[in-house]
Amino acid sequence: MKNILYILLLTTQVFFAQTGFEKGNELYKAGKYEQAIDAYGSVLKLNQHSSELYFNLGNCYYKLNKVAPAIYSYEKALVLSPNDREVINNLKFAQKRTIDEVKVVPKVGFAKLLRDFTGIYHYNTWSWIAIGLSISFLLAFLGYYFSETTLAKRISFFIMFALIVFIVITVAAAFFEKSYDDNEKPAIVFAEIAEVRSEPQGGSSVVFVLHEGTKVFVEEEVDNWKKVQLTDGTEGWIENDAIKEVK
Repeated sequence: MKNILYILLLTTQVFFAQTGFEKGNELYKAGKYEQAIDAYGSVLKLNQHSSELYFNLGNCYYKLNKVAPAIYSYEKALVLSPNDREVINNLKFAQKRTIDEVKVVPKVGFAKLLRDFTGIYHYNTWSWIAIGLSISFLLAFLGYYFSETTLAKRISFFIMFALIVFIVITVAAAFFEKSYDDNEKPAIVFAEIAEVRSEPQGGSSVVFVLHEGTKVFVEEEVDNWKKVQLTDGTEGWIENDAIKEVK
């Protein structure tokens, strides 16, 4: 009986979420962006998240010239769909409306090469590739076991060896990308003007000032302060209420 009630509850939530999403789309097409945001928000309240939902939500905020919520929504969409070109393109347009011009300092050396390689795919994708290679390894092993000629066995053995190497690489890439994803904590400045200080206290000196829409990365937290780093490597402490973490 409990299982039936759970299924009914889940089905009802999915139905209302789909209805709210479709309603939001209709309101967006009609140019009623505030109402569309409310409709999409009702879907989020049901814990129904999707890249398309956040993308549409970001478009609504962009139309209303609400920079921080637009960028935040696009960033949320990219968490769920990292390589979505349409989201990336709209995010770039939204970022052009921000005041702060923060340079991106490129990483160099082996760490950059490793990150460039593992960043090709999401860690889930790397996991599926590893599974596919494992199945291929099993088929190659069967080919080796049932082969009757020496040449066929050698070929199967070589394929098995190559597959083992690729499996190790893909599994390592999946773990590295998962670790990177867990440790990276991006956030968006929501305050119109936010002072970043040298220490986690109001009386410390102001290092620099940020404006809404700027992306930062949270490194640690002390009381109601968070230490953030910009893409140019600059660091400082900002109040919790001034930013909103993407994940």
